[in-house]
Amino acid sequence: MKKPRPPKQILGWRELVELPDLGLEGLKAKLDTGARTSALHAHHIEVIERDGARWVRCRLSTHSGRIRDEVRVELPVVEMRQVRSSSGHAELRPVIRTRLTLGGRTRLAELTITDRADMRYPMLVGRTALKAGRFLVDSSTSFKGSASTGPSA
Repeated sequence: MKKPRPPKQILGWRELVELPDLGLEGLKAKLDTGARTSALHAHHIEVIERDGARWVRCRLSTHSGRIRDEVRVELPVVEMRQVRSSSGHAELRPVIRTRLTLGGRTRLAELTITDRADMRYPMLVGRTALKAGRFLVDSSTSFKGSASTGPSA
């Protein structure tokens, strides 16, 4: 007999997320059920080869209150994926696999690395990560899953 699944958790259209393997906490993210893949903002993105495997070298911005820091990381690339933005622009992006904490639940997720400097949120959580975490998005609310630590907005 199958074990019953826990109920789906309701989240707002914006939430705070953590990427513990990358040392990122309290990162504001937009939850987007129209996007298949999740995306993380980085700059100085460079795909390199190391021991016959692809890696991505980039800088991630961390936000701690009013202090803005950067961390330089090198991460193994799972694959290079063609991603089409909502404006129709296609881009070949490196994909990494890392732990994502959302609504108090931690799951392994795939993220594309891209420059989101022109976007309002440094991270976009797509429907693949939302489905894996068994989440529903309530577009009328924000920071529902981050209520104990999230901003009041």
